[in-house]
Amino acid sequence: MICCIACTIFNLVYIMEVTVPSKEVKIASTQYPVLDIIKKRWSARAFTAQNISKQDLHTLFEAASWSPSSMNEQPWVYVYAHHGSELFEQMWSCLAGGNQPWAKNAAVLVLSLCRNQFAANQQANFHALYDVGAANTVLLLQAITMGIYGHIMGGFDREKTKSTFAISDNYTIATFIALGYLDEPSILEEPFRTRETTPRTRKPTADFAFDTVEKLQ
Repeated sequence: MICCIACTIFNLVYIMEVTVPSKEVKIASTQYPVLDIIKKRWSARAFTAQNISKQDLHTLFEAASWSPSSMNEQPWVYVYAHHGSELFEQMWSCLAGGNQPWAKNAAVLVLSLCRNQFAANQQANFHALYDVGAANTVLLLQAITMGIYGHIMGGFDREKTKSTFAISDNYTIATFIALGYLDEPSILEEPFRTRETTPRTRKPTADFAFDTVEKLQ
């Protein structure tokens, strides 16, 4: 009897260990008291087939719109496509080989761009890419509060993307973003499965935040 109880407890513990959601593994362990929303944001690859509603998607874009930008220019531009659409397939075809195997399951693919000039005077906006990066970060943080995970991708064919969508020189392509609801890592092939369950790490702040300019020389 005792042996059976012990075996049962062992099996329960084992099941709990192997079924711990990957999102729990990915929660950041920080040295300082960082906001939970930041700790919980990570670049997922395993997505379910659940669609993202138009309302939820535009909630993400509105969140992005409240990011700071130089001269309040708000240079960000987003083109999005739902899974199963022709536009989704066109976007997917522009991704690098390391992103295509898992990004094909995303609920939505987003092409993130910025306008290169200030609307008021047509002068070059040298901060545009910085601003769209900030907007993308806010978008991802908003997504976490809604149970939506995002993965920003810098791995794509820039020239193919530009030609496929006839993007003019007035815009600079920033990134693609995959959005969706989290699925189990087991749906992924390697090496993506292992990456999905590997704890995240970051450089200590002492490596990049200095109280002297001597470190820059």
